[in-house]
Amino acid sequence: MPKTPKVALVLGAIKGIGKAIALDLLQQKIRVVATFYDWPESRAAMEADFAATGTDHLIIKMDLLDTEAIRTLPDQIMNRFGRLDILINNIERGGWPVVHGAYVRDQWDLELATTLRAKRWIFDAVFPLLKASGDSAVVNISSIAGMVGRSGPASYLFNEGYAAANRGISLLTETWARIGAPEVRVNELMLGVVETRHGPQTRGWELLTEAQQQAIVDHTLVGRIGRLDDVVRAVRFLTDDAPFMTGAVLRLDGGYVLGGDPVAPMPDGVV
Repeated sequence: MPKTPKVALVLGAIKGIGKAIALDLLQQKIRVVATFYDWPESRAAMEADFAATGTDHLIIKMDLLDTEAIRTLPDQIMNRFGRLDILINNIERGGWPVVHGAYVRDQWDLELATTLRAKRWIFDAVFPLLKASGDSAVVNISSIAGMVGRSGPASYLFNEGYAAANRGISLLTETWARIGAPEVRVNELMLGVVETRHGPQTRGWELLTEAQQQAIVDHTLVGRIGRLDDVVRAVRFLTDDAPFMTGAVLRLDGGYVLGGDPVAPMPDGVV
C-alpha cells in the first residue's frame, strides 16, 4: 500500500520565510496547514501560489497570541488530514530599535508573547499529534539576536527584549527534545540577517544609512545577506536528512556571530 502523505503545520506562512518553507513542502507533496493573521493583502497571492503546487492544503487565519484559539488547531488538523508530522514553529515579533525607539511596555509584551509564548502554546497543543506520528520533526525558528543581543552593527536591528525571547527558544528546544524523544525530533534553526527577516525586504532596513547596511554585510563572513533558499534548504535538512539530530541548534548566519574581523598573519615569534 502507498504511504500516506505527511502533513506539516507552518506558522506565519503568508509571506517571506514561512511562505517559502510552506511552498517547498507542498512541492514535495507534503500536505500543509498554514496559518496567517497579519498582512491580509497578501492572502490572494498566498492562495494562488499554494494552489499552483497541486498539493492539498488548509489555510487558517488565527491570532496565535490567543491561547484559547490555539487549542482549536489539533481538531482542525485532524478533521482535514488525520495526522501531523512536521511543525515549523515560525512566529516572531522583532522590535527594531531604529523603528520603535525606546521601549514601551506594550512593545516589550508583544515581542515576548509572539516570539516565545506563542511557540510554546502551539507545541503544547499539537504535541500529541506529533507523538502519534511516530517519526516527526519540529523546527523552532529563532534568531542570532539570542546570541549577539543589541551589539555591533546589529544594534539597530535587535533590541534586548527580542534577544531575550530568542535565547529562551534554545531552552524550549532542549526541553521539548527530551519530552518528545524518541518519536519527535526537535531542533532549532537560528537565523542571521535574511532578506525578508531583518534584511533589505524588512520594514526598517531603509531607515539605516548605507554605511550601517554595509557594516552588517561586512560583519558577515560570507559577505552577503541570507536568501530564502538558504533557509528552505536548512529546513529540509532538519526535517528530512537529520534523523540522528535532536535538541540541537543549527546556526544559519553566514558567519555573522563570528564577525568579519580578519585573522592576523602568523608572527615570526622570538625563538
